Amino acid sequence: MRDDLKAALKARDRVAVAALRSALAAIENAEALPAGEAVAGGSGSGSEHVAGAALGVGATEAERRHLTEADVRAIVAKEVRDRTEAAEEYARLDRPDAAARVQAEAEVLGRYLAADRG
Repeated sequence: MRDDLKAALKARDRVAVAALRSALAAIENAEALPAGEAVAGGSGSGSEHVAGAALGVGATEAERRHLTEADVRAIVAKEVRDRTEAAEEYARLDRPDAAARVQAEAEVLGRYLAADRG
């Protein structure tokens, strides 16, 4: 998806850029650990000024979850579903321009789901 984002940026394909950026952000958000979980690195001794703070090299780096292919697929499917629902709502509100835009974004992301099956 990242390579496709680069290609879309070069081609100035606004629909694909918007869809891919949003999907990649959703994937990155899913990889983040919930607030309050331990951070990687650091000396473990903590800061004398801030309770629970880590010190040292890597103290600001947080562990990331490792998503399975099924996890990523589910995230992309949700992004497609959200856009399809938004397109239906825009159509209901007589906003064909917005409906077409978000439906086109859903189709861009839908290709990734179809590619996994094929």
